[in-house]
Amino acid sequence: MSSSSLHWLSLVGTIWLQAINGPNSDFPIYSSQLKDVKHISQVQLNFLAFASDAGKLFGWFSGVAAIYLPLWLVAVTGAAFSLVGYGVQFLFLENSKLEYWHLFILTSLAGNGICWINTVCYLICIRNFISDSRVAVGISTSYLGLSAKVYNVIANAVFTKTESKAKSYLLLNAIVPMIVTIFVTPSLRVLKATKERTNSAFLFMFGITLATGVCAVFGSIGTKSYGFSSREHMISLGVLLVSPLFVPFGISLRDSIRKILRDKKENRIHDLRIEDVESAKETKEEREEEVVVPISIPVSVQDMEEKECEEVGGMKMLKKVDFWLYFMSYMFSGTLGLVFLNNLGQIAESRGLNETSTLVSLSSSFGFFGRLIPSFLDYFSIKRGFSISRIASMAALMAPSAGAFFLLLHPSSYILFISTAIIGACTGAITSFAVSATSELFGTKNFGVNHNIVVANIPIGSFCFGYFSAFLYQKEAQGNYKCFGSRCYATSFAIWGCACTIGTILCTVLYVRSRNLRKGSLSS
Repeated sequence: MSSSSLHWLSLVGTIWLQAINGPNSDFPIYSSQLKDVKHISQVQLNFLAFASDAGKLFGWFSGVAAIYLPLWLVAVTGAAFSLVGYGVQFLFLENSKLEYWHLFILTSLAGNGICWINTVCYLICIRNFISDSRVAVGISTSYLGLSAKVYNVIANAVFTKTESKAKSYLLLNAIVPMIVTIFVTPSLRVLKATKERTNSAFLFMFGITLATGVCAVFGSIGTKSYGFSSREHMISLGVLLVSPLFVPFGISLRDSIRKILRDKKENRIHDLRIEDVESAKETKEEREEEVVVPISIPVSVQDMEEKECEEVGGMKMLKKVDFWLYFMSYMFSGTLGLVFLNNLGQIAESRGLNETSTLVSLSSSFGFFGRLIPSFLDYFSIKRGFSISRIASMAALMAPSAGAFFLLLHPSSYILFISTAIIGACTGAITSFAVSATSELFGTKNFGVNHNIVVANIPIGSFCFGYFSAFLYQKEAQGNYKCFGSRCYATSFAIWGCACTIGTILCTVLYVRSRNLRKGSLSS
């Protein structure tokens, strides 16, 4: 394969990794059953949801490892953590010797494995696509929002309804990441930097990505009413996930045809007179010079931004006011959305709904579209010579999330579905924007470590907001094992809405500060 096709093959590898790198996102589907099997309280169950996020506290290890180890080995290490963390739970779930603290440690280990695979995907997209790193990162990370849907589709197609839901998902969470990671390891490498833009390839990739999202949403709404079985839905989604391979193979075929035509032309030139050869060479050199010119144009905006951005290391970053504004605004928005999604199982149960998997699939599908939005904005804005601020985009997305939390105070099931879709989309977009926002604020040189420090807000926020909501849930249950009614989470929704409003304000302040700082650096 040609060099350019290998770059695209590496992007396809990260897409597949991201599609299966959210095994913790299906936790709400089987959390209620896990609660019954292990006889744990709502507070303990929320601590398990926190445990998955707690692994991100040590996510910076993956950034350090990526400096010294091959990227494929870093990815395999992350998949191995998931294999052990979820595999042991699957084998001994119904065994009384598997105590609660065992579950906590194993879930934390699996959660840390997600950071290792994420780090690999981010670095490959950033380093292999110099001129379109944001677009590549956005396309790749959008598939992370699809993970819960992927696991749900596989579970519905492979396992029967009589089988244990908890054990089914734990088994998939253990083996699927390892199988896919081993399969894509040959593509997980940093290649020689290129600034070539392949517009048609990106447009084709966007088309496939949109079709995948539509298929996911279609399945989330309900395939039964349209006469499709779970296996048919799994096959259609699988075909769409394989479709990105057409891009690298298409580029490889194009380059091969070009090489054949070029060789034939050179053979004809050898038969010409010497003076014709010299003139042909001059023509060829002029043509090559003409090709070089447009290659550097599309990257001018991004290159200029990178030069304006100060490169900041981990310890220096912690001393900056901008870091803490960024850290807190992320925690009061994106992390808060993740806490809500982790509690979807109990929220649906408290309102008497038996459609937890539908809710989780819906949030996953809209999260997929939310994560894809940054890629669209980056592709078309850079193409037109301007760049959209990630911080401003994050602030704009926090306001709808705050409104959705307040809407949840209404007991209607329709409002629950609508709010879940809004929060899923906004949370996905915020987490995707945050990847580029970290490099926008603190540079790309230490990105692997810096971003893993930033996402440490996720376990902290998960603990604070998750524990408080569980405490309020138990209080509303009035001594019972479970709580039923809209009152169970009413206070939590009000608090989460207020917190998200505060996050919007903090992010707006951060945007004003970063814009003024950039204007000052340009004027100086």
